[in-house]
Amino acid sequence: MTRRQLLWLAVASALAVIVAVQVGTSPRGPSRFIAQADIPTVAPGVDVLAGVAEIPARTRSHDYRRDAFGESWTDDTTAPGGHNGCDTRNDILDRDLSEKTYVAIKRCPTAVATGTLLDPYTSSVVAFTRGNQIGAAVQIDHIVPLALAWDLGARGWPDDLRTRFANDPANLLAVDGQANQDKGDKEPALWMPPNAAFHCQYAMQFIAVLRGYGLPVDAPSVPVLREAAATCPTG
Repeated sequence: MTRRQLLWLAVASALAVIVAVQVGTSPRGPSRFIAQADIPTVAPGVDVLAGVAEIPARTRSHDYRRDAFGESWTDDTTAPGGHNGCDTRNDILDRDLSEKTYVAIKRCPTAVATGTLLDPYTSSVVAFTRGNQIGAAVQIDHIVPLALAWDLGARGWPDDLRTRFANDPANLLAVDGQANQDKGDKEPALWMPPNAAFHCQYAMQFIAVLRGYGLPVDAPSVPVLREAAATCPTG
């Protein structure tokens, strides 16, 4: 087994990272997603961006507001253990971290107290400890950023769909805090994970979220996503 394959196996095993695979759509987003820990495969000749509309460029708006996507986190997540009194952030930490310990807080009986993240964006190992600096070391990233989704069309969605998007586990990953800050709300043309071994999975998950929610892709990001998808195994 090659070093790259070992890295992929470690990421998949330690994080159980979701790859969003669309199995049904509606005018209000994907009906459901299948979570899988395997590396995505792309059949030869398949257009990975099929069904995703293309626009010439992202037009940044000046009216984006985080609260347009609802409160920061809800308990409506479909992540494992959702509707458990714990918010989406905790459910994603529970999904993506290993070597966890728990503490009961407020309405959440199983809040992650400590854990270890094998960060897919940098391939570094990050220790997580709940506390005043809860967001510093490990943060929850929206793979398709909220501000980007807003610019691509989410500004026209109803409130409940925006809240669903912001809390959809298929669009969320626990990642290194600094990497998340570096990414900001950038599209793939401007930012890809420093860990090139994760480009395949990042691109395929990014595309699946766009497709599932009927969002377009900006033209400068198209070759970046195609190049990243080209690193996926064929199958």
